[in-house]
Order: sequence, then structure tokens, then C-alpha cells
Amino acid sequence: MPQTQISYYSDVLCIWAYIAERRLVELARDFGDQISIETHFCSVFPDAWGKIEDKWKSRTGFEGFNRHLREVAKEFPHVDVNDDLWLTTRPRTSASAHLFLKAVELIELSGQEPGTEPLPYLDRLSTRAAWEVRLAFFSQAKDISDWRVLREIAERMGIDDRAVEEKLRSSEAIARLAADYDLSQKNGIAGSPTFVMNDGRQKLFGNVGYRLLEANVQELLRRTSENEASWC
Repeated sequence: MPQTQISYYSDVLCIWAYIAERRLVELARDFGDQISIETHFCSVFPDAWGKIEDKWKSRTGFEGFNRHLREVAKEFPHVDVNDDLWLTTRPRTSASAHLFLKAVELIELSGQEPGTEPLPYLDRLSTRAAWEVRLAFFSQAKDISDWRVLREIAERMGIDDRAVEEKLRSSEAIARLAADYDLSQKNGIAGSPTFVMNDGRQKLFGNVGYRLLEANVQELLRRTSENEASWC
């Protein structure tokens, strides 16, 4: 049976993507090789300071945004949000972390035989690295726009810092990130996180519950097995 393709777009500074990561992991565990997950980054916090100062100007700026994130986190006990988020630690942009993670993706791909299928989502180095980056920010309040923090994550995970630098110097990482941003615009991605299925016909954006994701995947698998149109 052909795999159901899921394209997942997120920004590492987005709390809803941090919350949604567990749902993505559950999809991977529950459906196994019936689905293929492809991850991309979209640019929600290209200028984080400017965005927060503009959008939260009338609600006490960074302090108001901090209160909002802590209120959101209370509804989701599976995530940990540091009380100092956006107060003592204020990443300038999500782009640095995205660039680092694209370099990790390239390192991951270089270790595979040409023409082979992508590794399952849960087995990927890039999946673990993305989670470590999110944890570093949301749980530990570290500035993930700072390359020193990203290098610490790489070292802790056993990722060769020289290999990361090679992907940066060669411009491979920035090209891969630019392709993600371009793809998100072409596919009309409204924000983070967004799940795209059925060749772009189904888009689930924002705080989407697991049961809704599961129902969409089950319907697509049923349609594929019976060769009929989807009623989603």
C-alpha cells in the first residue's frame, strides 16, 4: 500500500509547534510505515523582537507575551515552559536555529545510501535535534538564535561541529532553508504549525487535536486502499 504523505511546517519559536510535536510523534508511532513525514520550516519569527514589539505593544510587549505563553502552557501539561521566556532570554530570530537544523538534515542525508528511502521520522537525527532546540528555548530559556547555544546542543548530541560548519560554508544549508521558506509560500502556509496532506488538498493549521489528525490520516489510508475519492 502506498504511504500517506504528511508535510509538516513549523517555526521553532512557535509554542503551538512545541505543543504539536507530541502529536506528530504519536502519528509516527501509531501509523508506522503507513505514513511518511516530511518536515519543513516556515518563517513566523524572522524578526522576533520586531514582531513581539509590534503585535504586543498595547499589551505590555515582551511581558504580555510571556504571560500569554505561560497561560497557554497551563492547558498542556505535557510541555514545560520556563517562567523567564522572552524576559531574560529574547532570541532575535528563529532563522539561526532553522539554519542549524537544515545543516543537521544534510549531515543526516550524507550518511544514507543514494536513492534510499528517508529514515522513519522517529529515527532521524534531525528530529531529535529539532526537539532539543525547542526544549532549549521553551524549557531552559536559552537563546537559540545564539550559535554558541546551538553548538552546545550539537556537542551534547555528538554532532560534529566541523560538519555543521561545512554545510554552512558551502551554502547548502541556507539553500535548503530558502527552499523551505519558498515552499511554504507556494503552498499557502498560513502559520505554524501546519499539517499538509492529500497533495495539498487538506491543511490543518494551528492547535489541531490529535484525534482530528488521526481521522484525516485514517480517511486517506482508507481511500488509498479502496481507490476512491476522499470525503475529508
